[in-house]
Amino acid sequence: MTLNDATWLVLGLALGIALILYARNRGRSEKTILAIGLIVAALIYVGFALIWGDATWFFIELAGVPVYGMFYWLSVRFSFLWLAIGWVAHPVWDIFLHLKGPGHIVAPEWYAVACISFDILVAAYIVASISKWRTT
Repeated sequence: MTLNDATWLVLGLALGIALILYARNRGRSEKTILAIGLIVAALIYVGFALIWGDATWFFIELAGVPVYGMFYWLSVRFSFLWLAIGWVAHPVWDIFLHLKGPGHIVAPEWYAVACISFDILVAAYIVASISKWRTT
């Protein structure tokens, strides 16, 4: 890991904290905000494909949106643990598609690196909050 990567990981943590604080201050809509955040995380990659004007990558990235939407649906239907699993799955997308795979031509490396720490932090927060949410 380079110093630059460490900087982006720290930025990802800072942005993850900002999302968590924003969601926590919204009370009952906290879970919804964190769920919508997962969909937005997938849509950002669609945006990168649009910026680069690559139709193939647009459809590849677009395919991720319903996948992450499924985690939201599962979390509402069964358990919010599914939402945490979705957030943990997203770094797999970041690493194996965008950092190490062919998607590196679409998304900037700094974004994929920042996304890793962001996603894992949000997933950990969700896991830590599940028992609290069961009582609300």
